[in-house]
Amino acid sequence: MALTINRNMTRWIIIVTSFIIISLILWNTYVFFQNFKAEERSKMEIWSSAQRDLLKAVEDAELSNSDDVFADLDLAFEILDNNNTTPMILIDADSVVVNFRNIINKIDVDSIHNIEETKYVNENLKMLISKYGKENTPIEIGTNNQTLYYGNSPLLNKLKFYPLALLLIIFLFAAVAYFFYKSSKTADQNKLWTGMAKETAHQIGTPLSSLVGWTEILRSENVNPDYLSEIEKDITRLQTITDRFSKIGSVPTLEKTDVVKETLDSYEYLKARSSKLIDFEITAPEQQLYVDLNKQLYSWTIENLVKNAIDAMKGKGALKLAITNDDKYVKITVQDTGKGISKQNFNSVFQPGFTTKKRGWGLGLSLAKRIIDDYHNGKIKVLNSEIGKGTTMQISLKLLS
Repeated sequence: MALTINRNMTRWIIIVTSFIIISLILWNTYVFFQNFKAEERSKMEIWSSAQRDLLKAVEDAELSNSDDVFADLDLAFEILDNNNTTPMILIDADSVVVNFRNIINKIDVDSIHNIEETKYVNENLKMLISKYGKENTPIEIGTNNQTLYYGNSPLLNKLKFYPLALLLIIFLFAAVAYFFYKSSKTADQNKLWTGMAKETAHQIGTPLSSLVGWTEILRSENVNPDYLSEIEKDITRLQTITDRFSKIGSVPTLEKTDVVKETLDSYEYLKARSSKLIDFEITAPEQQLYVDLNKQLYSWTIENLVKNAIDAMKGKGALKLAITNDDKYVKITVQDTGKGISKQNFNSVFQPGFTTKKRGWGLGLSLAKRIIDDYHNGKIKVLNSEIGKGTTMQISLKLLS
């Protein structure tokens, strides 16, 4: 108990620590993004200042009719030319595009002269101006009432998706860890069930050998042969059960077998030992149908399906077993008139531990699925079911030519 509590505490500590680390990484990434964005705005404000100085110099040159005013603008020209990453559009007071740079859409610079006539360019620039206005607050340039719209640089756009990529990586890592833990836990459980099954087979074997000896003694005492016949049937049945348990965890041997005969034998045995209030009915072809089969494990599957059907009907109702075939498969269906299964539980009934009974381990159908799907390369499924009317289970096995 204490070990379980310590394990749970350790898991919670790991989960909480991981959550804190992830939160810190995401927060630092957000802070870095905002700082980088602030630096880009500072660069664009410097660019705006250079543009303002250039426009003022142009005005002064027009007034003085001299180009000497441009002599001190080397730094401004350098600033204007060095913006090779941040996309930007400069418009005047009449919303006419004056200049644009680093536009991802690769708009032809020459087309700016025909912007009113070129609908495509006009629409593209309007769209980008709207987009940039949402990404960053436009910068007003006082001279000539120009406005600078700028977007995020390619590096900033990539950085924006970094937290999502990080979360995806963390999610994938967590998924791998979860599935590894789950598969490891399932493997441990399988080892436990295998060990228990083999130990059960070993424990049953000792009294079973004794029962065989006592049967021989009873025969020498001239006991009614009919009684001995039934006892021997049950001993044979116990030997079959022991053989089943001993095969769990190991790959069973499959032999070419008449599935019709094996199904009828298992069905008749259960019929003779079931409630007389159950109306048994079976439909089977007269010809032999051969499949690769392990007799002991297959009879265990039929037994599980029939017993589940009887339990679902609470010992009273109609139970039909039918064997049909086509060119490739033989299909065995077990139909009852029991309480039925809801559609959302069609797959759940085959999961270990799932049961609707007050007393039950929920292992019968999970073992049946493993026997049919894994060992015999067949299929077992809930063919159809309706609450209050009954259920039909189906086994499909590949026919041998």
